[in-house]
Amino acid sequence: MPAPRVVVLDYGFGNVRSAQRALARVGADVELTADHDAAMAADGLVVPGVGAFAAVMSGLRAVRGDQIVDRRLAGGRPVLGICVGMQIMFDAGVEHGERTEGLGEWPGVVDRLDAPVVPHMGWSPVDPPADSVLFDGLAGERFYFVHSYAARSFSPLGGGRFAEPKVTWSEHGERFVAAVENGPLAATQFHPEKSGDVGAELLSAWVRGLKG
Repeated sequence: MPAPRVVVLDYGFGNVRSAQRALARVGADVELTADHDAAMAADGLVVPGVGAFAAVMSGLRAVRGDQIVDRRLAGGRPVLGICVGMQIMFDAGVEHGERTEGLGEWPGVVDRLDAPVVPHMGWSPVDPPADSVLFDGLAGERFYFVHSYAARSFSPLGGGRFAEPKVTWSEHGERFVAAVENGPLAATQFHPEKSGDVGAELLSAWVRGLKG
């Protein structure tokens, strides 16, 4: 079978080269682009993100990335968000008292972690649900985080097109959402592309699912 085609959305924010290399390592045919047609046609779309929530949303909208994500998910086409690329899937982000609307795929607000040391930078364990696909065999493993903001809760969606999301948690001062698996939409607060072999295993599970 041909390798799954994956587009890493290049909209000016994120560790795009690191993500591209990590996905190629696990067998994906990876293209780094902001081209609308390529992003829509790919087997999988990766939305990376580094920096401020508001800036990431602005960059995403500049390349019609918000429309791409919405249309792909409406058609059941896989999308993977990473770091701020996960945060923007929620209703909104609040930074320095300013609220910015997100993509609204999940209810909730992303705001600053309440912890003795912020940013949360380094390797931390995660607590996935027993039926997780991405974390199958990876429960208790450590992944690499770099962030000051997070979603601290996840409300049941109810009545959606897909089963209730599988939510993985981690902790830094307080519990926060580390990853979500929600039908065609998956996302991680940590950086799998910087998480060594365990990150590669998670990305490999996602890539295998693209042809499932």
